[in-house]
Amino acid sequence: MIRSLIIVILSVSSLSVMAQMTPLGLWQTISDTDGKATSEVRITTTSTGLVGVVAKALTTSTEPNCDKCTDDRKGQPKVGMQIIRGANKVDGKEVWENGNILDPNNGTVYKLKLTPIEGGKKLEVRGFVGFALLGRTQTWIRVE
Repeated sequence: MIRSLIIVILSVSSLSVMAQMTPLGLWQTISDTDGKATSEVRITTTSTGLVGVVAKALTTSTEPNCDKCTDDRKGQPKVGMQIIRGANKVDGKEVWENGNILDPNNGTVYKLKLTPIEGGKKLEVRGFVGFALLGRTQTWIRVE
């Protein structure tokens, strides 16, 4: 009886760890320039891939709207804005690609690669133009 209970508990805990190895959830973004937390982004899934929405600003901005954006997000408030669009899981890997990410502070849209690391506690967010060598990488921290 106790052995069966232990097996069930271990099975459930391993499932919860596996479920964490996705970009889905709430993430605290960390600046790649000064290492400070800047916002919280909630990543969900849709029929077209992942969507990441700025749920909360953790710093005060003198520009609360995305005035430098050049697409449908131009002039929209940064909080509540989709900054991640369309990434999908790569077959056989714990990596999501082929979407894009917007830096709402400068209006630049980058190609995107998301990689859960440290057992899903952190998310490596790589934005790049052209080849993956030309870009920026941030490590976000899971909030939930």
